[in-house]
Amino acid sequence: MNVNFIAMGKLKESYFREACAEYSKRLGAFARVSCAEPAPVDLPQNPSAAQISQALELEASRIREHIKPASYTVALCVEGKELSSEALADKLAELGNRGISTVNFAVGSSFGLSEELKRSANFRMSMSTMTFPHSLARVMLYEQVYRAFSIINNSKYHK
Repeated sequence: MNVNFIAMGKLKESYFREACAEYSKRLGAFARVSCAEPAPVDLPQNPSAAQISQALELEASRIREHIKPASYTVALCVEGKELSSEALADKLAELGNRGISTVNFAVGSSFGLSEELKRSANFRMSMSTMTFPHSLARVMLYEQVYRAFSIINNSKYHK
């Protein structure tokens, strides 16, 4: 399976980059992994709702450039469904059993993802009802996807 992380913007902190790289490397034992980091739109300090909406649409087009036809897209958003680690593993295993070879995880900027992109995604997923810094949420996503593949493959990582 191909796993594509499409996340707006580069990680600034080296420790978050290193953590994502480590989980990406580990995940490579189970899947082909790629990460795209399209540039987010620069917004003023206190943007209007219209400015935010316009920025989200532009960012959505940048994300779509990295989504291949016939792939499965998971949009990370607060209104998405929360899954346990085991449920995420079941979801990924089920996708593989259905012959889906590419799964995209779309992560928006600090204002999230456009409504249109969320509507067009195959699945909406929430990491938690808690609020996390974007950088940390990306690390958590990488870890959870790695954990899911570890569960699928009966690895000792998941206890």
